[in-house]
Amino acid sequence: MTNALALQLYTVRDAISADRDGVLRRVAELGYGAVEPFDPTTDPKGFRRVADDLGLSVPITHAYALLSEEPAAVFDAIATIGAELVVIPGGIAHEEFTTRDGLARTADLLNGLAEQAAAHGMRLGYHNHWWEIEPLVGERHALEELAGLLAPEVFLEVDTYWAAVGGADVPALLRRLGDRVSALHVKDGPGGKEAPHTAVGAGVMPVPDILAAAPAGAWRIVELDHCAGDVFEALAASRSYLSSLEAA
Repeated sequence: MTNALALQLYTVRDAISADRDGVLRRVAELGYGAVEPFDPTTDPKGFRRVADDLGLSVPITHAYALLSEEPAAVFDAIATIGAELVVIPGGIAHEEFTTRDGLARTADLLNGLAEQAAAHGMRLGYHNHWWEIEPLVGERHALEELAGLLAPEVFLEVDTYWAAVGGADVPALLRRLGDRVSALHVKDGPGGKEAPHTAVGAGVMPVPDILAAAPAGAWRIVELDHCAGDVFEALAASRSYLSSLEAA
């Protein structure tokens, strides 16, 4: 893996709400060198200070707030935490991914936000769930059709688990999307929409094949939406497994 392994902090959202600084310290102690926040607007100066003290980089962040708040203020918060890659992780009606007109509207929205991101020295991307994969528009997954409508600078953060749940052959999808993919969410589990996730390597996902199919420079970001068992034990096991693949 070319890039350092990162953790999407939504995985530990409940613990963060009680003790953000302690959770970030524990994440660093587990060996994660980078984190992806899920809300950059919450105390960005304090977050950046703690991350810097712990040696955690913040290369990428989710930013739902761009769809509901004044974008300039959100981009200012993102600049404070230091991220250059900004991801819209949903918040667009599922129905928009079922028709060409809906995909065109989605692309217009994302392309417009990408222009604003560029003015702040950032790149904008989109993160999928299963509802951008299940619908076939023409003969391709909706996410692939969307990619063809996006401005070249707009990247994809492919959630590999939800892509599989949506019916994709994930390695093949990644190969088709190619360099459009700048980040992956690496997660594992039993492969259903409702079942809790497991440590990476303990479920049904073909993780080695997925990583081999992704661009070498794409960020590998661990995320467990809902964990079966102790989440920190799962994060430790996930990092150990992914590190073993890198060393192989």
